[in-house]
Amino acid sequence: MHQVASLLPEYDTFFSQIYSKHPIIRRVVRQGWLDKSIFAGEFRRKADAYLERHHLRNDYAQSIYHNRYDMAVICTDLLITKELRQLKTVFVQEGMTDPVTTWGKFTRRLGLPSYWAANTAFNGCSNICDVYCAASDGYKQQFSGWGTDPEKIFVTGIPNYDNAAALLQNDFPHKGYVMAATSDIRETLRKEDRPAFIRHCVDIAAGRPLLFKLHPNEEKERAIREIQDGAPTGTLIFTEGNTEQMIANCTELITQYSTVVYIGIALGKKVHSYFDVEKLKRLAPIQNGSRSASHIADLCRRYLEFKGTREEFLRTARINSISSTHERERSAHPYHYSDQEGIYPTA
Repeated sequence: MHQVASLLPEYDTFFSQIYSKHPIIRRVVRQGWLDKSIFAGEFRRKADAYLERHHLRNDYAQSIYHNRYDMAVICTDLLITKELRQLKTVFVQEGMTDPVTTWGKFTRRLGLPSYWAANTAFNGCSNICDVYCAASDGYKQQFSGWGTDPEKIFVTGIPNYDNAAALLQNDFPHKGYVMAATSDIRETLRKEDRPAFIRHCVDIAAGRPLLFKLHPNEEKERAIREIQDGAPTGTLIFTEGNTEQMIANCTELITQYSTVVYIGIALGKKVHSYFDVEKLKRLAPIQNGSRSASHIADLCRRYLEFKGTREEFLRTARINSISSTHERERSAHPYHYSDQEGIYPTA
């Protein structure tokens, strides 16, 4: 989102972590019950610190500056407050979506809001926003298959996952290891047999050096202890650091439910995932040499300046020119396949 905003210098841009003004959710947040979610806790602290570090204006929940905004650029349509729905809205895909569970399918059959699925499975599928920016043709099909009007969806690619080749030039000191990137499965109240996963990683490594990179939302001390108990002596464990650079230097990548698997796919690594790997290859973000942010910013600019209705904008948008650009980019890259910090700018 910072990248997109930086390409819209002619507009005033402000940022906010995701929020809700519903009294029940606000109370739950205050009680600390959502500290392991995107609403609060570590995610909120990191987002606020990022904004401060980069001197970006933080208008959390539109409660600080009290501005009147023209557009909201957001990374989730699972929960969009009433005041944001009054603006022009552009959805930008944040990363991989969670698997659709039996409970998720049940909530869809009942017509319940997408957040009732209790994960990100239906992010991008609520059809609430005016314009949707998708990582790939595969995700466009997924979003439209679960309910978003395909006429709203532009395959722009997504920043931070659109130029994996650049990661090969890095200063991460280790090379030639099998890497395991964990997920915050337990912290998001799902079942996981972590010792079995560690054994699985050891089996895949088959004596080769092994490196674990923990998800930032994990209970780190517990995770470190489990790895030390189940993995060979000398196994590297990182709780911080550039995950993408670590992947660039690995020989094989093991993931659970992590978007970073797309970096491995784009770099031609052998990858493992709890998802079907062949499906991931179809979903993987297009590689366009870091042009995704400019594609998204261009859509935002044209929609901001457009005087007609949303339907008129969608009819007149230069979809064909963007699509032809993507075709040229795809032909130049063999794989069509930094972590987002959960901040959502409004312009």
